[in-house]
Amino acid sequence: MGQTGKSGVAVSIVGTGSYLPEKVLTNDDLAKMVETTDEWILTRTGIRERRIAAENETASDMGAKAAVLALESAGIAAAEVDMIIVATITPDMSFPNTACFVQEKIGAKNAFCFDIEAACSGFLYAVETAKNYIIGGAAKTALVIGSEKLSCITDWEDRGTCVLFGDGAGAVVLRARENCRGLIGTHMKSDGALTDLLCLPGGGSKHPVSAGTIQQRMHFMKMSGKEVFKHAVRCMYDAAQKVLAQNGLAVKDLACVIPHQANMRIIQAIADKLGENAIEKFYINLDKVGNISSASIPVALDEVVRSGRVKKGDLVLFVVFGGGFTWGASIVEI
Repeated sequence: MGQTGKSGVAVSIVGTGSYLPEKVLTNDDLAKMVETTDEWILTRTGIRERRIAAENETASDMGAKAAVLALESAGIAAAEVDMIIVATITPDMSFPNTACFVQEKIGAKNAFCFDIEAACSGFLYAVETAKNYIIGGAAKTALVIGSEKLSCITDWEDRGTCVLFGDGAGAVVLRARENCRGLIGTHMKSDGALTDLLCLPGGGSKHPVSAGTIQQRMHFMKMSGKEVFKHAVRCMYDAAQKVLAQNGLAVKDLACVIPHQANMRIIQAIADKLGENAIEKFYINLDKVGNISSASIPVALDEVVRSGRVKKGDLVLFVVFGGGFTWGASIVEI
């Protein structure tokens, strides 16, 4: 079951916020850029449009805007934040970490800051990390952000990948809370044998920036779509089943399931395997935002909270999958 802090109260999500850039890129817009159609994209992915950040808009800019809204919803001042974790694969710079840029922008002067990179699973990994800091007494108030500017690492000449991704940010505030189960349980896994199936090859110590890496377009995401699909369905279903079983819960006990928004076919396949008409409990915003990696779960969570679809006391299942491969599932009482 869920872990509790020294005082016996649960670590909980006490505030949510999200930000999406103004620019909307539709499937018809993409059809003017690469050989594709709205029907082709919609049929294969479920995506109709996605948001694209402005040229001078960074991951920390978007993350800071989501963070401010999360703090406002929690009724907590930036100065009360003890730690900031940003999950991202599109940091402002290789260093300093993006969380430090967010810290400065929101005025959270008392926080220590770092980033987590676990691709689309990053937000869930970051929440689990922050929870354990709070349980251990090293922090009281944690701000966890998923922020991505995937448009800057998308190959706009590759119709197989450019139709999938968008930009955005989501944030949550974590604190210990009485009379609440909070973060009830999490199951996380990784498989480093599959790193080549979804990656960004250039720019790191393996393939430093050079004329050659630029010419070979190694600074854009590469994906083996069919293989990723197969592993994503298997791994996400397995994680969801395990975390439910470990905590004595079933799909019928959930108010909402928030899956990583990667592909409608993946989401439908997982729902079918879960049974119990699970798809009726799935929250899907994929059609409007596309795949925004680590921002996917917190953006969707903020939408269901603010719309009233989930209320205090409801149980929500998060289930994610990303490059690495990394994957996991978590059950939260709102």
